[in-house]
Amino acid sequence: MGSTTPATRGGAAARRGGRGRGAVVAALMLSMALAALDATIVSTAVPQIVGDLGGFSVFSWLFSGYLLAVTVTLPVYGKLSDTFGRKPVLVAGAAVFLLGSLLCAGAWDMGALIAFRVVQGLGGGALQGTVQTLAADLYPLKERPRIQARLSTVWAVSAVAGPGLGGVLAAYAGWRWIFLVNLPIGAVALWLVVRHLHEPARERAARVRVDWAGALAVFACGGVLLTALVQGGVAWPWLSAPSLALAGTGLALAGAVVGVERRAAEPIIPGWVWRRRTIAAVNLALGALGLLMVAPSVFLPTYAQSVLGLGPAAAGLVLCVWTLTWSASAALSQHVYRRIGFRDTALLGIGLGALILFAFPFLPYPGSWWQPMLLMLLLGGALGLFQLPLIIGVQSTVGWSERGTTTASVLFCRQTGQTVGASVFGAVANGVLAARLGGSGDLESVTRALAAGTAPETTRRAIAAAVHAVYLGAAGAAALAFVVLLVVAPRRFPVRPD
Repeated sequence: MGSTTPATRGGAAARRGGRGRGAVVAALMLSMALAALDATIVSTAVPQIVGDLGGFSVFSWLFSGYLLAVTVTLPVYGKLSDTFGRKPVLVAGAAVFLLGSLLCAGAWDMGALIAFRVVQGLGGGALQGTVQTLAADLYPLKERPRIQARLSTVWAVSAVAGPGLGGVLAAYAGWRWIFLVNLPIGAVALWLVVRHLHEPARERAARVRVDWAGALAVFACGGVLLTALVQGGVAWPWLSAPSLALAGTGLALAGAVVGVERRAAEPIIPGWVWRRRTIAAVNLALGALGLLMVAPSVFLPTYAQSVLGLGPAAAGLVLCVWTLTWSASAALSQHVYRRIGFRDTALLGIGLGALILFAFPFLPYPGSWWQPMLLMLLLGGALGLFQLPLIIGVQSTVGWSERGTTTASVLFCRQTGQTVGASVFGAVANGVLAARLGGSGDLESVTRALAAGTAPETTRRAIAAAVHAVYLGAAGAAALAFVVLLVVAPRRFPVRPD
């Protein structure tokens, strides 16, 4: 008989233990819901938080601090899960996340709340990356679309429901319950993981070498560069001294990361992540996905309220419909990629996505609510065909000992793309508004004026033009992803046998 590795023995054992695997899957879905909710749940509770703690000038760091911590820790947790196993990393990350939630609930001022949100993010990075990696560990390639589609649905629904849930809790229970509600849910997920997740014993070197210098360098470099992107054009002008100082420091730290990682025995970001065509292509393509997702998720609600005249609830409905078709097409994508392959399925999805995004600026002005809603339904279906086959495909090209690092690199690129997209498209929208309105105004102040009923019709048309420009940029990002997959990715992914 052929020999088996510890990883394959573990996969077989996991598949035999159906009940235990079901409990672990429930824990993964709860963990994914927590990570997704906390990225958005605070947004509608900001007035209550600021009214209680003060600190209006820095409240945006409630979101930025959390997302920065999640993003920069993804590569670190990915490597640690390949070194020590998924279970200890997931348990430690969940514990840190719950500790951060408890501290947030007891925050005494805005500075403390921001610091505790960063603690939450340090745990959230482990939840995101390790959950996706464990999903690939538990299921063979044939069954993997089912669990990944469930996780995608949980993520999409939680992200969309977050603002509404945050508003309800803030209005009827107090804003601190936004964080306290995490404790029972997270405790159940943690208990299920501890009790039911049993990883196989693996051969490990007598002395495990952890690249702590590389981890610190990656964390510092990512934090500085992402801070420059998040705050540039918001807290200070792009060409101001703070922006230039952060950019210069970030580039210097990037050079330090390269130097440290080249000398490390077990680097946090190994060179093979970018030397292998499949992984490099998927990283770049999903980075472009993060970029283009900013257009609908950030700017469509503003368009729906300011141009179409919808209320906040109706504007949210126009946006959230894409989660329905996204999850449905993701679940059905296996029937496509089994016939034409991972790459060609993703090309089909992102090609359709580019056409749909390009069609948005051609909607009539002011138009009706069902027109952007129809485009969002179509866009969700297209992106479901694009994202899930790439994640499943790239995870299937590596073994157990490389899957955590690979998954983390993909998620890191997607998160970074979203950060870049928010900065770039924000600058595009404000630039178009300034040109249309005679050099004054930005999107935030103009939409406030519209809400107060003090802005003329020319302002409404200027907002429509700004959002149209953003959607054209998103279509360009989709076209870039198409070209990357076509040129860089192999037509057939080098899938390893289960």
